This record gives sequence, C-alpha cells and structure tokens, in this order.
Amino acid sequence: MTSREVRKTTHGRLPARFSLLSYNIQMGVETARYHEYLTQGWKHVLPHRERIKNLNRIASMLASFDMVSLQEVDAGSLRSGFVDITEYLAHRADFPYWYRQVNRNIGVIARHSNGFLTRFEPTEVSYYKLPAAPGRGAMVFRFGVGRQAFTLCTAHLALGRRAREKQLDFLSEVLKGRPHLVVMGDLNASCDAPEIRRFVMRHELREPACNHPTFPSWRPVRKIDHILVSRTLEVVRSKVLHYSFSDHLPVSMKLELPEEALAAA
Repeated sequence: MTSREVRKTTHGRLPARFSLLSYNIQMGVETARYHEYLTQGWKHVLPHRERIKNLNRIASMLASFDMVSLQEVDAGSLRSGFVDITEYLAHRADFPYWYRQVNRNIGVIARHSNGFLTRFEPTEVSYYKLPAAPGRGAMVFRFGVGRQAFTLCTAHLALGRRAREKQLDFLSEVLKGRPHLVVMGDLNASCDAPEIRRFVMRHELREPACNHPTFPSWRPVRKIDHILVSRTLEVVRSKVLHYSFSDHLPVSMKLELPEEALAAA
C-alpha cells in the first residue's frame, strides 16, 4: 500500500546556481570500524551525550550548502533524547525551511525518518510511502510552476534488490515528465546495479560522482549514496566529502539551472 500527501506553500524562487548535499547520518552515531556496529550498537536505541556533539559537527558542515537531503534521522524519541534531529540541524545550520517524513514510528522507542533542509521555499511538497518494504519513503519538492519547474526527490531505498526495483518503478511514475530533475539519497545500490541503470535511462539522468565510493566511511568501497541529475542541468562541481561523522560519506554537488527552469521559478 502506498500513499501520498501534498502540501502547497507560498511561491519561492531559486537562484541560477545552488549547492546540494546528500547524507545518511546514521542518527548522529559516529562509526569508525565494523566491530563498532556490535560494541556501540546500543547507541542506536538509547540516548548518549556524544550524539549532540556529533550532530553539532554535522550542522557546521551542512551550513555551507543550500539544500540537504538527510537519511536515517530520528523525529524525536528516546534514542535521540526526544530531539527532532531534522529540526535541530535546520536551526543549528540556519536553514529557514525544513521537512521531515516519518517512515517507521515505534512511538517512544524510535521514529525513523527522512529529512530535507533548504534555503529556498518550495512551491509544492509531496510525501510518498514506498512499496515493497516497510519504513521506506520519498519526498518530492517542486520549485516554481508549470512543466519546466525544477523538481527534487529525496529518498531512502530498501536493502533488497527486488524491493528497490518496485520502489524505483513507483518513483518513475511519480517523476515522469519532469525535465529538470534531481534524485538524491541513500539508494542502497551502486551506479551499475540494473535497477539504477534502468531508472537513470528512463529519466535521462546522470551521476557525475559514480566512481567515488561512499560506504563505509572509514574505508569506502561501495557507492550507494547518490545525486542523480537531468542532462538539462549543468553540474558545476560534484564530489564525495571525507567527513567521518557517520558510517556513510556525504555526496555534494553544485548545479546551474537552465533558463527555462529559472523562468518557471
């Protein structure tokens, strides 16, 4: 079962150039070795003082970007000390607009979420529950009006290939007909995975930083965090950043919009 929620906002406007970041922050838990998944696993279910220190370090890094996609955040539960992490990072990094999507709500124990921070107010925000695997979701942001408006989708996909295929097929239907598109997030698959290749071909996307792995952060060997962009968008710069605040590395990009997208904004 999938569902959609749409919220209209007041009109916003994008500049010609802006920067993006996608980051799986692992609820603010810093991991530096595989064995720490076992020895420090309690940090994923219980509050601890180092979390806020690490979130502050993450916020300092986020402050230099214009739009940020966050995965593995908590919307305020026991494990995060009842801190809504998306809201906390937005305030700490001085983002005027922030959005979160709770995908798995275990009440006081955990509220698994996606987050999005932006310096520019979107004209439309849509929330989707993804099919085939519980607790996975996507948010779609439109900046401007009409077919030429810039669209950004942030998602966290399933671990299993078959579930990812169904989720990407679902998103393909949602995103079809959008000529200026960015899809970013933890897609849990490499650039050469068949389901990713098919999705990229359907929407005429590209991934400039495909050869730069993002996981695990201390010795990256897999590229599972992505910023996929339409060929209509000019990529000024794209790279993986070596910040070890999580078990993933963040992916960054600077984009320039074409004239028709700027006019639509």
